[in-house]
Amino acid sequence: MMHGSKYDQMLRFIDMRNKMRSSIKRIDNLLAVPTLSPSAHVDVTTPFVGRLLRSVGSDVLVLTLVKLPKREKSSGKQKKMERARDMVEQRKNRGVPDVVAPDFESFSLPSPIPQWPPGHGFATGTINLGELEVCEINKFEFIWGSGIKNRRKGVNFFKPVDIPDGYFCLGHYCQTDHSPLRGSVLVAREVAQSKSTALLKPIDYSLVWCPDDWTEESVHGHGYFWLPMAPEGYKALGFIVTNKPAKPGLDEVRCVRDDLTDLYEPHGIILSMHSKISEYAFRVWKTRPCYRGIHEKGVSVGTFFCSCLWTPGEDLNISCLKNLNPSSHSMPNLDQVHALIKHYGPTIYFHPDEIYLPSSVSWFFENGALLYKRGESKGQRVDPSGSNLPKGGINDGEYWIDLPKDSTEKKIKKGNLESAKVYVHIKPALGGSFTDIVMWIFYPFNGPGCLKIGLMNYQLSRVGQHVGDWEHVALRISNFTGELWSLYLSQHSGGVWVEPSNLEFIEGNKTIVYASRNGHANYPCPGDLLQGSANLRIGVRNTAAFSNYLLDSSKEYEIIAAEYLGDGVINEPCWLQYMRKWGPTTVHDSRAEVSRSLNGLPETLRCTAQNIFNKLPNELYGEDGPTGPKEKSSWFGDEKC
Repeated sequence: MMHGSKYDQMLRFIDMRNKMRSSIKRIDNLLAVPTLSPSAHVDVTTPFVGRLLRSVGSDVLVLTLVKLPKREKSSGKQKKMERARDMVEQRKNRGVPDVVAPDFESFSLPSPIPQWPPGHGFATGTINLGELEVCEINKFEFIWGSGIKNRRKGVNFFKPVDIPDGYFCLGHYCQTDHSPLRGSVLVAREVAQSKSTALLKPIDYSLVWCPDDWTEESVHGHGYFWLPMAPEGYKALGFIVTNKPAKPGLDEVRCVRDDLTDLYEPHGIILSMHSKISEYAFRVWKTRPCYRGIHEKGVSVGTFFCSCLWTPGEDLNISCLKNLNPSSHSMPNLDQVHALIKHYGPTIYFHPDEIYLPSSVSWFFENGALLYKRGESKGQRVDPSGSNLPKGGINDGEYWIDLPKDSTEKKIKKGNLESAKVYVHIKPALGGSFTDIVMWIFYPFNGPGCLKIGLMNYQLSRVGQHVGDWEHVALRISNFTGELWSLYLSQHSGGVWVEPSNLEFIEGNKTIVYASRNGHANYPCPGDLLQGSANLRIGVRNTAAFSNYLLDSSKEYEIIAAEYLGDGVINEPCWLQYMRKWGPTTVHDSRAEVSRSLNGLPETLRCTAQNIFNKLPNELYGEDGPTGPKEKSSWFGDEKC
């Protein structure tokens, strides 16, 4: 935060600038006096005026003004003096420039959002959180951008506008310049009062950061970041940005009673600016609730966090909202869920050379999958519905599924695309402000991997292969509008969230997903995708491409769980309760095979490559069979990224 002395120094500079303008005006008046003799000189070389001219970058420190006789021709020296006078006049008339908003590219989905089937509170534009009601604002007024001179590296800061009557701003919004403008912040109004009012004005503002080079250009070309100082028992939910040094008005924002808030955490730094007078950089982060999952209540406001002194592990000085409404009124009902899947369901394309395609779970069981128990050498055929699988418990290693060691093994490994479908889990996200439609895809077998080192590719024989492979994609839908907000793509042991502007669409608002060859990691575009070091071009190669092998999730799907709908609405399949491994633990030394592939490399490159491969997750080496969807941490929690 900025100390008061520095803020006072800035105000003194502004006062000095105003005095300079008065001095220039007096000089101009002298030039206009008709009785001034031709030889009269006006000396403006006093230290005070000299400092003022220097403070605006003037290279004219001594100015001699001459009143020329009428009709007298101007000499070269006199023309220079006239040009000097013009320069002063331009500086006087320039005034304080306003920040000019750049042109921003916006994004919208390819097709309009349809009218959803009737329901309760889904896609109505507002969400009731208990004492507060919130709505999304996606119209903004540009305030300041950090990269006006370099748009590719910039971050832009916006003030929400067109706020409905009765609602109040909770903080400003920011977004990087390398993606189209598409975002929102929440505004709130009080709908039920308990012990005290839910919203209050701040009592003051604290200046978090401003430029340290107080020339006229920088004072009016930089952003000023203000933290609302909340009354006792209340929390600020965002920062306010201005492009002038004056404090914002207290009516600009509202603070929220602390029992209606939850903890925020920074997630992904988007701006870092170094200071001339401080060893600490000013940084800006995206934010998200600390606790995320089916049963968590944190609601993201859409604001950012900024600081010069924050260190990881410290609590933030802003909070998110908390959904204290016990009902799930903002979530879609079953009819609306089906409509969402049919409207947004992605088409998954498999590589044209893919050998190990997906299948339905029932096809996998019907064609010979066996259940093994520790201490028993013979496996038991699994019922097509999975009814004889052990239910509940934990992944304790007592049971696992494997393929039969006969002529049907190769057939099962190849899968069966005709029977394949996605298995859908519907769950609330971010305190019920979003719905996650999670689509699980089952592959009977995961093929071996391929190493990439520079321009060379090394196809491995066994590394990465294992029985049973569960991958998934997740559609995150805004419960305010029913709009697709982002798409999660699982990639081995992790994954990424992808904004719709970075997705391909095949029909209407249906996206395209590309599954990599053998490993089945999901990507938003085709090509060679590297898991490892992109700079060194060393890692595991994931190849994805368009082909005639595809799975249309908007048609081929089965809803297997939606806990928020209540008991009995969705009958969960028997196999979903199986918490053990869907494949055996492998016994071959996969890492030794990788090491053998690296032996022919120069020593320096070999050591670098070995260090990179050692950091990759075990799943890539196929050292353990995977567990089913319900055993994954993302089933009740948030996605890994």
